[in-house]
Amino acid sequence: MEQLRAKFDTYGTLSEEAMEDLAKLIRPHSYAKGDYFLKEGQTPKNVGFVVKGLLSQYYASPDGDMVVKKFFPENHFAGSLPAMLTHAPSIFAIKALEATETLEYNFYDFKALTAKHHDLAAFYIRYMELHWVIEKEPLEISFRYDNAKTRYANFLKDYPNLEPRLKQHEIASYLGITPTQLSRIRSEM
Repeated sequence: MEQLRAKFDTYGTLSEEAMEDLAKLIRPHSYAKGDYFLKEGQTPKNVGFVVKGLLSQYYASPDGDMVVKKFFPENHFAGSLPAMLTHAPSIFAIKALEATETLEYNFYDFKALTAKHHDLAAFYIRYMELHWVIEKEPLEISFRYDNAKTRYANFLKDYPNLEPRLKQHEIASYLGITPTQLSRIRSEM
């Protein structure tokens, strides 16, 4: 719980009352490598904070290709926010790439707490602004206009120390290239 509290504190200070109410929602969960946090087509309800381990959010295309959208290592929140906001089935799956420990809470119960606690609402707004606006726009532009070598360099910057924990095809899928292309890029750097 201390690790989660520290993460919340990076967005602003929460009152003890807000933390106590939030703590009532938190449930620890363990995933073995290969277990699903969320299956494609499931309507999600929970957000998970990764205490230890690694999750991957991906889409399986109709032709069977896996397209990795995001990695969730330690100290990251995992979930399918668009699906939760629309109460719709997720088009993505989230799977454990390693044995993973999370602290999870029901998104809708959390949203209800934001009406009670102004500081929790401020956290939610800051989180959304940073991760769904400020960070997302340059990433979308990069994936559309940058070459693969630049995208790989950005991956290394955005996910420091994550590369040794991933298979080559997982990184290539995230970058939108083939594993062979990734090998060439690595040999050039």
